[in-house]
This record gives sequence, structure tokens and C-alpha cells, in this order.
Amino acid sequence: MKIAFFDSGIGGLSVLHHAMKILPHEEFIFFADEDNVPYGTKSPQEVLRFVDTAFEFLIAQDVSAIVVACNTATSVAVKKMREKYSLPIIGMEPALKVALDTFPDRKVLVAATAITITGEKIRRLISRLHAENLTELKALSRLVEFAERQEFSSAAVENYLRGELSDCDWEKFSSLVLGCTHFNYFKDTFRKILPAHVKILDGNAGTVNELIRRTKLNPVTTSSAVNDFGSCNIAARSLDATSRCPAHVKILDGNAGTVNELIRRTKLNPVTTSSAVNDFGSCKFFYSGRLVTDAAELAALKKFLQRLDEMEDIS
Repeated sequence: MKIAFFDSGIGGLSVLHHAMKILPHEEFIFFADEDNVPYGTKSPQEVLRFVDTAFEFLIAQDVSAIVVACNTATSVAVKKMREKYSLPIIGMEPALKVALDTFPDRKVLVAATAITITGEKIRRLISRLHAENLTELKALSRLVEFAERQEFSSAAVENYLRGELSDCDWEKFSSLVLGCTHFNYFKDTFRKILPAHVKILDGNAGTVNELIRRTKLNPVTTSSAVNDFGSCNIAARSLDATSRCPAHVKILDGNAGTVNELIRRTKLNPVTTSSAVNDFGSCKFFYSGRLVTDAAELAALKKFLQRLDEMEDIS
């Protein structure tokens, strides 16, 4: 299935990054509207026009679903896009429900762009969850600019965040919810600033899960990839060699060499974890409709994905 991921810039790569790992057999298109980034400082009318243009391009690519991997675009335009097009359109939603379900008696800070913070969609979400007294909102729009120029970890980033978050009484909070996909690049700085008890949450997994639900795709997990066996019949005899050898004796086998010989003889293309996610395989990238083929631009995209690998386990 060909699936499009759309964002104002490179923030949505954080959602694509997750999807590529659990849906490795699908074909992806990533559309970054680099000509018009950032959306968070634009008017709703401008954002709607940009999104409409991007959707026209993506529909022409014959995609089967579109993930609006941008909280700002979701807030402004998803409802109208769903009225206009019949294919599955999945938007972003801040992980506020996850935070409140996990810590029902503690406050949550939702950080996003100014247009998301002032939008009706976030207000409806808070009302639906009856969380008016447990939710505070904070605009951190400059993080989008830092992310777009790959300034992930610097004194300027840290000083900006410390200044913007200095008025928060963190003892009252359980979680910081990242309500902009660009903010995922800064998890290490958030973690450095926040008290240990404050969890960092984002909506990426929930968005990809909704994509899977809407499209009936089959996600791949480590357990299913290794233990469900697919088209392989297995006969095995257990041998607990590690319990019988002294610690200094190394246990070696010829498995890797055998498979390498198979690859050499059959001309197969092996896939590693890094190449599966970072060498782009089945994903094409477009900047405002222009196919990205320049080596320097592709190297920059790879750097963004590598950064997301580093941020993945920070919570």
C-alpha cells in the first residue's frame, strides 16, 4: 500500500520514522512543504490553502491513505480535507488522553505551536476529556525553526526552553505532551530540563496505530517478525550451552557466514536495521512537490532520521 505522510517541514519524519519500523513492507511518500514552513506562525486561511495544494499533489500520486503528520495542519485543515476526499485521512492528536489515563490526578502541559494552542480542536479535545482543570497549554513555536536548521542540541535551544518553561510548577505536573511533531527532536534537552518524575509523551504511536486500524494493515513487531515464523517450518532441539561452559569460553557459530554465502550466491540484498529506516528503501521524499534527489538533501534527511533514532527511547 502506498501511504503519504505530510507535514509543513521535517517534523512529520518522526511519525514516518515510527511507521517505517512497524510497517516495513509498505510504500511511503513523505511531503514536506518546505516552501511554506513554518505553519505555526501563519494564518488559518494560509495553512488551509497550503494543505489543499499538498493534498492535490498527493492524490495525484495515487496514494491509498494520507497521514497529516502535523498538529497545526490537523487542527486547521483535516476536517475540510475529509469532506473533500474519500480516502483515509489520519491526523495528529496530542497524547493528552494517554497522560490523563496514566496519571489521572496530575496536571499535564501540552506544548505546541501558537496556532495549535489557540485552535478550536485542542479546546474540543480538552473538553471531551473533561480536563479543563488538569491541562495547561504552552506555545513553543521557535522549536520548529531550530529543528528545520538541524540545531537540535545547543545553548540557544536550552536557554529558549528554560526561559519558556520557567513559570511551570513542575511538582503539580505528571507529563509534558509534545503537541508538535517537530518537538520530538529535542527530547534530550526536555529531559535535561524537566524533573525526573515528569514524563515526555508524543502522539506518534497513536497516529500510526490509527493508520493501521483504518487501513487494515498488519504491523510487524520484533516478536511477530522472529517468533511467528510466517512461511517457515521449524524443528529445534534445545541445548543450553551457556550453562555448561566457563565464562571465558566464547561460543561461536557459522550462521552469519552461511547466510552471507547465500546472499553472495543468490545476489540478494540484505536489509539491516539502519538501512531499513535510514536509507529510505521504499520511501520517496518531496519538498513542496519537488522530488528530493540531491545527495546533500538526502544526507540531511538521513541525519534527521538518525536523530530520531537517538531520541526514540527518551521519555
